[in-house]
Amino acid sequence: MTTKSSNNKSLHKAGVVKNDEFYTRLEDIENELKHYKDQFRGKMVFCNCDDPKESNFIKYFSMNFEHLGLKKLIATHYKGSTLFTKEAPYKLEYTGDKNGNRMPDPDEFLKKMIGTGDFRSEECIELLKEADIVITNPPFSLFREYLAQLMEYNKKFLIIGNDNAIKYKGIFELIKENKVWLGYGKAKEFHKPDGSTQKFGNVGWFTNLDVEKRHQKLTLYKNYSPTEYPKYDNFDAIDVSRVLEIPKDYNGEMGVPITFLDKHDPKQFEIIDLLNRYTLFDTQKTNEDVRKRHSHTCNINGKAVYSRIVIKNKMLKK
Repeated sequence: MTTKSSNNKSLHKAGVVKNDEFYTRLEDIENELKHYKDQFRGKMVFCNCDDPKESNFIKYFSMNFEHLGLKKLIATHYKGSTLFTKEAPYKLEYTGDKNGNRMPDPDEFLKKMIGTGDFRSEECIELLKEADIVITNPPFSLFREYLAQLMEYNKKFLIIGNDNAIKYKGIFELIKENKVWLGYGKAKEFHKPDGSTQKFGNVGWFTNLDVEKRHQKLTLYKNYSPTEYPKYDNFDAIDVSRVLEIPKDYNGEMGVPITFLDKHDPKQFEIIDLLNRYTLFDTQKTNEDVRKRHSHTCNINGKAVYSRIVIKNKMLKK
Protein backbone atom coordinates (compact mmCIF):
# COMPACT_ATOMS: atom_id res chain seq x y z
CA MET A 1 0.00 0.00 0.00
CA THR A 2 1.33 3.46 -0.92
CA THR A 3 1.26 6.00 1.88
CA LYS A 4 -0.15 9.51 1.49
CA SER A 5 3.31 10.97 2.10
CA SER A 6 4.89 8.94 -0.69
CA ASN A 7 1.94 9.73 -2.96
CA ASN A 8 2.52 13.44 -2.49
CA LYS A 9 6.26 13.01 -3.12
CA SER A 10 5.43 11.17 -6.34
CA LEU A 11 3.25 14.04 -7.48
CA HIS A 12 5.95 16.59 -6.68
CA LYS A 13 8.51 14.51 -8.56
CA ALA A 14 6.18 14.29 -11.54
CA GLY A 15 6.06 18.06 -11.70
CA VAL A 16 9.83 18.40 -11.49
CA VAL A 17 10.72 15.94 -14.22
CA LYS A 18 7.70 16.80 -16.36
CA ASN A 19 6.50 13.21 -16.16
CA ASP A 20 2.95 14.50 -16.43
CA GLU A 21 1.22 11.87 -18.54
CA PHE A 22 -1.45 10.45 -16.23
CA TYR A 23 -4.64 9.07 -17.78
CA THR A 24 -7.80 9.61 -15.74
CA ARG A 25 -9.91 6.56 -15.01
CA LEU A 26 -13.37 6.42 -16.58
CA GLU A 27 -15.03 5.73 -13.22
CA ASP A 28 -13.53 8.91 -11.73
CA ILE A 29 -14.78 10.92 -14.69
CA GLU A 30 -18.26 9.44 -14.43
CA ASN A 31 -18.43 10.02 -10.67
CA GLU A 32 -17.59 13.71 -11.07
CA LEU A 33 -19.36 14.64 -14.28
CA LYS A 34 -22.70 13.19 -13.20
CA HIS A 35 -23.11 16.34 -11.08
CA TYR A 36 -22.93 18.70 -14.07
CA LYS A 37 -25.00 16.96 -16.78
CA ASP A 38 -27.53 19.76 -17.15
CA GLN A 39 -24.74 22.27 -17.85
CA PHE A 40 -23.54 20.60 -21.09
CA ARG A 41 -26.63 20.95 -23.28
CA GLY A 42 -25.91 22.85 -26.47
CA LYS A 43 -22.24 23.33 -25.50
CA MET A 44 -18.96 22.71 -27.28
CA VAL A 45 -16.58 20.77 -25.01
CA PHE A 46 -12.83 21.03 -25.56
CA CYS A 47 -10.36 18.52 -24.11
CA ASN A 48 -7.05 20.16 -24.96
CA CYS A 49 -4.69 17.82 -23.09
CA ASP A 50 -6.14 14.53 -24.32
CA ASP A 51 -5.06 11.97 -26.88
CA PRO A 52 -8.38 11.18 -28.63
CA LYS A 53 -7.28 7.57 -29.07
CA GLU A 54 -6.53 7.03 -25.39
CA SER A 55 -8.45 9.53 -23.27
CA ASN A 56 -11.34 8.38 -21.11
CA PHE A 57 -12.72 11.92 -21.27
CA ILE A 58 -13.25 11.33 -25.00
CA LYS A 59 -14.82 7.96 -24.29
CA TYR A 60 -17.21 9.51 -21.76
CA PHE A 61 -18.30 12.41 -23.94
CA SER A 62 -18.60 10.43 -27.17
CA MET A 63 -20.62 7.65 -25.52
CA ASN A 64 -22.90 10.24 -23.86
CA PHE A 65 -22.91 12.82 -26.66
CA GLU A 66 -26.64 12.73 -27.45
CA HIS A 67 -27.67 12.12 -23.84
CA LEU A 68 -25.83 15.25 -22.71
CA GLY A 69 -27.07 17.25 -25.69
CA LEU A 70 -23.58 18.33 -26.73
CA LYS A 71 -23.09 20.52 -29.76
CA LYS A 72 -19.51 19.45 -30.48
CA LEU A 73 -16.55 17.67 -28.90
CA ILE A 74 -12.96 18.66 -29.71
CA ALA A 75 -9.77 17.05 -28.37
CA THR A 76 -6.13 17.70 -29.21
CA HIS A 77 -3.17 15.33 -29.05
CA TYR A 78 0.29 16.60 -28.09
CA LYS A 79 3.19 15.30 -30.15
CA GLY A 80 5.92 13.66 -28.11
CA SER A 81 4.12 14.17 -24.80
CA THR A 82 5.72 10.97 -23.52
CA LEU A 83 8.50 8.57 -24.45
CA PHE A 84 5.77 6.32 -25.79
CA THR A 85 4.04 8.81 -28.09
CA LYS A 86 5.93 10.02 -31.16
CA GLU A 87 3.04 10.31 -33.61
CA ALA A 88 2.36 13.51 -35.48
CA PRO A 89 -0.22 15.57 -33.55
CA TYR A 90 -3.88 15.19 -34.43
CA LYS A 91 -7.22 16.51 -33.25
CA LEU A 92 -10.71 15.13 -32.91
CA GLU A 93 -13.76 17.09 -34.04
CA TYR A 94 -16.85 15.09 -33.19
CA THR A 95 -20.50 16.00 -33.68
CA GLY A 96 -22.09 12.69 -32.70
CA ASP A 97 -23.04 9.46 -34.43
CA LYS A 98 -26.75 9.64 -33.52
CA ASN A 99 -26.77 6.29 -31.76
CA GLY A 100 -24.55 7.09 -28.78
CA ASN A 101 -22.94 3.70 -28.48
CA ARG A 102 -19.47 3.88 -30.00
CA MET A 103 -16.16 5.70 -29.87
CA PRO A 104 -15.46 8.14 -32.74
CA ASP A 105 -14.12 6.46 -35.88
CA PRO A 106 -10.52 7.74 -36.31
CA ASP A 107 -10.80 7.67 -40.10
CA GLU A 108 -13.90 9.83 -39.95
CA PHE A 109 -13.20 12.33 -37.18
CA LEU A 110 -9.41 12.65 -36.68
CA LYS A 111 -7.50 15.37 -38.50
CA LYS A 112 -3.81 16.26 -38.56
CA MET A 113 -2.65 19.37 -36.75
CA ILE A 114 -0.17 21.95 -37.99
CA GLY A 115 1.80 22.47 -34.78
CA THR A 116 2.70 20.31 -31.78
CA GLY A 117 -0.73 20.19 -30.15
CA ASP A 118 0.57 22.04 -27.08
CA PHE A 119 -2.32 23.83 -25.31
CA ARG A 120 -0.29 27.06 -25.52
CA SER A 121 0.12 26.90 -29.29
CA GLU A 122 -1.70 29.34 -31.56
CA GLU A 123 -3.63 26.50 -33.16
CA CYS A 124 -4.95 25.22 -29.81
CA ILE A 125 -5.74 28.72 -28.59
CA GLU A 126 -7.97 29.27 -31.63
CA LEU A 127 -9.87 26.11 -30.69
CA LEU A 128 -10.04 27.31 -27.10
CA LYS A 129 -11.69 30.53 -28.21
CA GLU A 130 -14.40 28.47 -29.89
CA ALA A 131 -15.06 26.26 -26.85
CA ASP A 132 -17.79 26.71 -24.24
CA ILE A 133 -16.41 24.34 -21.58
CA VAL A 134 -12.89 22.94 -21.15
CA ILE A 135 -12.61 19.60 -19.39
CA THR A 136 -9.34 17.72 -19.02
CA ASN A 137 -6.48 16.56 -16.81
CA PRO A 138 -3.74 19.12 -17.59
CA PRO A 139 -0.03 18.56 -16.83
CA PHE A 140 0.49 18.88 -13.08
CA SER A 141 3.71 20.84 -13.56
CA LEU A 142 1.95 23.42 -15.76
CA PHE A 143 -1.25 23.75 -13.74
CA ARG A 144 -0.76 27.39 -12.75
CA GLU A 145 -0.04 28.43 -16.34
CA TYR A 146 -2.89 26.29 -17.66
CA LEU A 147 -5.47 27.80 -15.32
CA ALA A 148 -4.23 31.32 -16.07
CA GLN A 149 -4.92 30.71 -19.75
CA LEU A 150 -8.49 29.59 -19.03
CA MET A 151 -9.09 32.73 -16.99
CA GLU A 152 -7.56 34.93 -19.70
CA TYR A 153 -10.04 33.59 -22.25
CA ASN A 154 -12.95 33.60 -19.78
CA LYS A 155 -13.74 29.90 -20.16
CA LYS A 156 -15.92 27.59 -18.15
CA PHE A 157 -13.93 24.57 -17.04
CA LEU A 158 -13.67 21.41 -14.98
CA ILE A 159 -10.07 20.26 -14.59
CA ILE A 160 -8.01 17.96 -12.40
CA GLY A 161 -5.23 19.38 -10.24
CA ASN A 162 -3.07 18.84 -7.18
CA ASP A 163 -4.77 20.03 -4.00
CA ASN A 164 -1.56 21.89 -3.13
CA ALA A 165 -2.41 24.29 -5.98
CA ILE A 166 -4.97 25.81 -3.62
CA LYS A 167 -2.06 27.49 -1.83
CA TYR A 168 -0.37 28.80 -5.00
CA LYS A 169 -0.15 32.53 -5.38
CA GLY A 170 -2.29 33.38 -8.38
CA ILE A 171 -4.70 30.52 -7.72
CA PHE A 172 -5.78 31.20 -4.14
CA GLU A 173 -6.65 34.75 -5.23
CA LEU A 174 -9.13 33.27 -7.70
CA ILE A 175 -10.62 31.09 -4.97
CA LYS A 176 -10.89 34.08 -2.63
CA GLU A 177 -12.66 36.09 -5.35
CA ASN A 178 -15.10 33.24 -6.06
CA LYS A 179 -13.82 32.79 -9.59
CA VAL A 180 -12.59 29.22 -8.99
CA TRP A 181 -13.78 26.58 -6.53
CA LEU A 182 -13.57 22.86 -5.86
CA GLY A 183 -15.66 20.13 -7.45
CA TYR A 184 -17.17 17.13 -5.69
CA GLY A 185 -14.71 14.26 -5.57
CA LYS A 186 -11.11 13.09 -5.82
CA ALA A 187 -9.14 11.25 -8.48
CA LYS A 188 -6.92 8.90 -6.51
CA GLU A 189 -5.55 6.58 -9.18
CA PHE A 190 -4.28 7.17 -12.71
CA HIS A 191 -3.05 4.98 -15.55
CA LYS A 192 0.32 5.70 -17.17
CA PRO A 193 1.35 5.17 -20.82
CA ASP A 194 3.53 2.20 -19.91
CA GLY A 195 0.52 0.34 -18.50
CA SER A 196 1.32 0.94 -14.82
CA THR A 197 -0.85 2.80 -12.33
CA GLN A 198 -0.03 5.71 -10.04
CA LYS A 199 -1.92 6.54 -6.84
CA PHE A 200 -2.17 10.00 -5.31
CA GLY A 201 -3.78 11.17 -2.11
CA ASN A 202 -4.25 14.83 -2.94
CA VAL A 203 -5.68 15.28 -6.44
CA GLY A 204 -9.12 16.76 -7.05
CA TRP A 205 -11.30 18.83 -9.36
CA PHE A 206 -11.16 22.59 -9.89
CA THR A 207 -14.05 24.32 -11.65
CA ASN A 208 -16.14 27.41 -12.22
CA LEU A 209 -19.22 25.43 -13.24
CA ASP A 210 -22.14 25.57 -10.83
CA VAL A 211 -21.64 23.26 -7.85
CA GLU A 212 -24.74 22.58 -5.78
CA LYS A 213 -22.93 22.25 -2.45
CA ARG A 214 -21.80 25.90 -2.73
CA HIS A 215 -25.43 26.84 -2.07
CA GLN A 216 -25.72 24.78 1.12
CA LYS A 217 -24.89 26.63 4.33
CA LEU A 218 -22.90 24.88 7.03
CA THR A 219 -24.94 24.09 10.13
CA LEU A 220 -23.09 25.65 13.07
CA TYR A 221 -23.81 24.45 16.59
CA LYS A 222 -20.92 25.47 18.85
CA ASN A 223 -20.55 28.66 20.86
CA TYR A 224 -17.29 30.58 21.02
CA SER A 225 -15.10 30.33 24.11
CA PRO A 226 -11.55 31.74 24.41
CA THR A 227 -10.22 28.54 25.98
CA GLU A 228 -11.50 26.29 23.18
CA TYR A 229 -10.53 28.64 20.33
CA PRO A 230 -7.06 30.10 21.01
CA LYS A 231 -5.64 32.98 19.00
CA TYR A 232 -2.48 32.77 16.89
CA ASP A 233 0.67 34.29 18.30
CA ASN A 234 1.32 36.40 15.21
CA PHE A 235 -2.12 36.94 13.66
CA ASP A 236 -5.33 38.35 15.10
CA ALA A 237 -7.65 35.40 14.47
CA ILE A 238 -8.87 32.38 16.40
CA ASP A 239 -7.88 28.86 15.40
CA VAL A 240 -10.63 26.41 14.50
CA SER A 241 -9.12 22.95 14.20
CA ARG A 242 -12.18 21.27 12.66
CA VAL A 243 -14.51 22.78 10.04
CA LEU A 244 -17.62 21.41 11.75
CA GLU A 245 -16.63 23.23 14.95
CA ILE A 246 -16.71 26.76 13.50
CA PRO A 247 -18.44 28.78 16.26
CA LYS A 248 -21.86 30.12 15.33
CA ASP A 249 -21.50 33.36 17.31
CA TYR A 250 -18.00 34.63 16.47
CA ASN A 251 -17.90 37.57 14.05
CA GLY A 252 -14.12 38.04 13.91
CA GLU A 253 -11.52 36.37 11.71
CA MET A 254 -11.05 32.60 12.05
CA GLY A 255 -8.38 30.25 10.72
CA VAL A 256 -9.89 26.99 9.46
CA PRO A 257 -8.39 23.88 7.75
CA ILE A 258 -8.12 23.93 3.96
CA THR A 259 -10.79 21.22 3.84
CA PHE A 260 -13.20 24.09 4.51
CA LEU A 261 -13.23 24.75 0.77
CA ASP A 262 -15.17 21.53 0.22
CA LYS A 263 -18.04 23.05 2.23
CA HIS A 264 -17.73 26.74 1.41
CA ASP A 265 -20.92 28.67 0.73
CA PRO A 266 -19.75 32.15 -0.40
CA LYS A 267 -22.97 33.71 0.91
CA GLN A 268 -22.22 32.42 4.41
CA PHE A 269 -18.47 33.08 4.72
CA GLU A 270 -15.96 35.52 3.29
CA ILE A 271 -12.47 34.21 2.51
CA ILE A 272 -9.88 36.74 3.68
CA ASP A 273 -6.37 35.27 3.64
CA LEU A 274 -4.24 32.13 3.68
CA LEU A 275 -1.95 31.43 6.63
CA ASN A 276 1.13 29.28 6.41
CA ARG A 277 4.60 30.33 7.48
CA TYR A 278 3.52 33.82 6.43
CA THR A 279 0.18 35.07 5.13
CA LEU A 280 -0.46 35.14 1.41
CA PHE A 281 -2.04 38.59 1.28
CA ASP A 282 -0.56 39.96 4.53
CA THR A 283 -3.96 41.48 5.37
CA GLN A 284 -2.83 42.38 8.88
CA LYS A 285 0.66 43.51 7.82
CA THR A 286 2.37 40.90 10.00
CA ASN A 287 4.76 39.22 7.57
CA GLU A 288 7.76 41.46 8.16
CA ASP A 289 7.43 41.17 11.92
CA VAL A 290 7.19 37.37 11.68
CA ARG A 291 10.31 37.25 9.49
CA LYS A 292 12.30 39.35 11.96
CA ARG A 293 11.32 37.04 14.80
CA HIS A 294 12.08 33.90 12.76
CA SER A 295 8.62 32.81 13.77
CA HIS A 296 5.56 31.37 12.04
CA THR A 297 2.19 32.97 11.36
CA CYS A 298 0.25 29.87 12.39
CA ASN A 299 1.98 29.57 15.78
CA ILE A 300 -0.12 28.93 18.88
CA ASN A 301 1.96 29.20 22.05
CA GLY A 302 5.07 28.89 19.92
CA LYS A 303 3.94 25.75 18.10
CA ALA A 304 2.96 25.84 14.42
CA VAL A 305 -0.29 24.34 13.19
CA TYR A 306 -1.13 23.33 9.62
CA SER A 307 -1.99 25.85 6.91
CA ARG A 308 -5.20 27.72 7.57
CA ILE A 309 -7.70 29.67 5.48
CA VAL A 310 -8.84 32.84 7.19
CA ILE A 311 -12.60 33.36 6.98
CA LYS A 312 -15.29 35.57 8.46
CA ASN A 313 -18.97 34.84 8.97
CA LYS A 314 -21.05 37.12 6.72
CA MET A 315 -24.27 36.24 8.50
CA LEU A 316 -23.36 37.90 11.81
CA LYS A 317 -23.78 41.60 12.46
CA LYS A 318 -20.66 43.54 13.29
